Amino acid sequence: MGLDEDALEYHRQEPPGKIEISTTKPTNTQRDLSLAYSPGVAAACLEIDENPDDAYQYTAKGNLVGVVSNGSAVLGLGNIGAQASKPVMEGKGVLFKRFADIDVFDIELDQADPQDIIRTVKAMEPTFGGINLEDIKAPECFEVETTLREEMDVPVFHDDQHGTAIISGAALLNATEINGKDIEDLNIVFSGAGASAIATARFYVSLGARKENILMCDSSGIITQSRADQGEVNEFKAEFARDVPEGDLADAMAGADVFVGLSVADIVSPEMVQSMADDPVIFAMANPDPEIGYEAAKEARDDTVIMATGRSDYPNMVNNVLGFPFIFRGALDVRATEINEEMKIAAAEALADLAKQDVPDAVVKAYGDQPLQFGSEYIIPKPLDPRVLFQVAPAVADAAMESGVARSELDTDEYVETLEARLGKSREMMRVVLNKAKSDPKRVALAEGDDEKMIRAAYQMQEEGIANPVLVGDRDEIETVTASLGLGFDPEIVDPADGDHGAYADRLYELRQRKGITESEATELVEKDTNYFASVMVEQGDADAMLTGLTHHYPSALRPPLQVVGTADDAEYAAGVYMLTFKNRVVFIADATVNQDPDEDVLAEITRHTADLARRFNVDPRAAMLSYSNFGSVDNEGTRKPRHAARQLREDPDVDFPVDGEMQADTAVVEDILNGTYEFSDLEEPANVLVFPNLEAGNIGYKLLQRLGGAEAIGPMLVGMGKPVHVIQRGDEVKDIVNLAGVAVVDAQQNE
Repeated sequence: MGLDEDALEYHRQEPPGKIEISTTKPTNTQRDLSLAYSPGVAAACLEIDENPDDAYQYTAKGNLVGVVSNGSAVLGLGNIGAQASKPVMEGKGVLFKRFADIDVFDIELDQADPQDIIRTVKAMEPTFGGINLEDIKAPECFEVETTLREEMDVPVFHDDQHGTAIISGAALLNATEINGKDIEDLNIVFSGAGASAIATARFYVSLGARKENILMCDSSGIITQSRADQGEVNEFKAEFARDVPEGDLADAMAGADVFVGLSVADIVSPEMVQSMADDPVIFAMANPDPEIGYEAAKEARDDTVIMATGRSDYPNMVNNVLGFPFIFRGALDVRATEINEEMKIAAAEALADLAKQDVPDAVVKAYGDQPLQFGSEYIIPKPLDPRVLFQVAPAVADAAMESGVARSELDTDEYVETLEARLGKSREMMRVVLNKAKSDPKRVALAEGDDEKMIRAAYQMQEEGIANPVLVGDRDEIETVTASLGLGFDPEIVDPADGDHGAYADRLYELRQRKGITESEATELVEKDTNYFASVMVEQGDADAMLTGLTHHYPSALRPPLQVVGTADDAEYAAGVYMLTFKNRVVFIADATVNQDPDEDVLAEITRHTADLARRFNVDPRAAMLSYSNFGSVDNEGTRKPRHAARQLREDPDVDFPVDGEMQADTAVVEDILNGTYEFSDLEEPANVLVFPNLEAGNIGYKLLQRLGGAEAIGPMLVGMGKPVHVIQRGDEVKDIVNLAGVAVVDAQQNE
């Protein structure tokens, strides 16, 4: 089955299309419906009638964008008309929602006259917080956007013009940094003179390029002043007419520093690339095939060719999805009246800066594990990088506020946290812990310090002020890897094989001499096993916390800290806890990694420690002891354990959180069952601390919830340890390491 048939099947599956409308408030009862519609809705209507700005408070207008097209210039398809353009506009809505959590109505207008389009869109201003114009042909698109921007009080943005301009502008900023040229000195050649080319040329001037250094070519050749004087080009092309001799694209490219292609495939030859200046920049962005192939352009020269295309199968894809969702997000959130030049420049600069930062593992995996590090092969971020939202939207919002087009103000730091919450509950919950960690960072020993992920995690911890990382491992290896990553930071390194660590060996021998370890074995373990070294380091107070496990199986990684650090004074057992986040709910799962068959005392202890952990995330714990029985419906040894553990906790005067059991999992989490059938339960609300009867059940349960229930998992987090120690899962990503470091720092703060 070819791609076309796959795409048709994708679109026609029930329900047809790609988008739907869903409700955001409860609609289950008659009261819900009376609030949503008649008679309750009248109250909101009257408030808006009195103060129109209240529409942003009582309706979805502030998060609703209209994607408007007449289908006259659909990318790669041309003038296919309004109806045929609808799949594209629905797709645009998908991208808005997927990348920036913005809702969309797609509006396809069967209108060719720009004045008709203007009147129609303007009449819809009460509906939308912003308008995204799409696939309207030039030159009509210029008139439509300019007029609507002047006459409407919400942002109007023609993505075909400005999207490519902003993204390629970010690429140009980084390309000049790499090849050492000044943007004001660049000789830039454009192939193509449509809406996107003209807008891109204008934007490059805003970024610092000189208009007199830009040569623009259309299908008839260089746009010269002579052609403009003779009326051969429209007023928009004439803006970039140059007083130079007439010629073709090959003439224009001779000696050029930059080629910008927004035209047709295969129009540029290797010889034309060879005629360009040293270390040329080539943005061949015709779709689906570029003006010159990636390999052909690279092979045409021996020096550095910085190449970008519109294709995802080559480095440096100029993709508009890096722009419009995040630009609208920032504009909507400060209720900007327009998207001005300052906001577009801010977006480009934010994208350029992000390309210089360390790339998350998830992004690298999404693109086939290809190396992604700032350089000629990586000058703009990838569309699936979630950090684009946190970089671009705040930059745009700041620019809107500074340029005077914002109608509301926001705190940038707080705004980033609200954006994180849009991407999932787990980010919102982790932000609570990471903010606590930043308030008083602690020294965290990273036992596998020569691993690339540990080094990258250490860099992020230090950059974000979450912790003071200490890399434990071979100094030469750590320094070599750090240099290869180009992170530009000088980590603290402790090399067990370098220097006198006799005191650590003596302490390990003292702790384990009656557990089968000889003095010489203790010395060898400290010198050669970074897990033992880091464990003694924490036990002796030379580090406040420890992370390990990235390259070890969980039991072997846990063994050294258990032997050296041990459990807390009030604990006999450690346990592994996962925090699972759903769209509107958080639950803590215990025990999922350590205790195979806990008795009632162990279950009770695990519950206390897990409740303490929940409070570190600002969650008030409500604990349920899970079983396949509800409150004695089955009576055997297995069901008695959680039942007796729950009773023990309820009778403990120091336990200040509700707990009950034994109960089935659905009883614990479904309010109607809990309060309807078992109204006697001590839990008045569904549980958020779920304690499983054994390791097998806990591990199965959390993995099913994660994979089938769509939960995001954070952990495992060790509870009950004498000092903060967390064991990472093998293969965890850098963000998981950083998150657990944040938890470890908060643990250390609590211990103080």
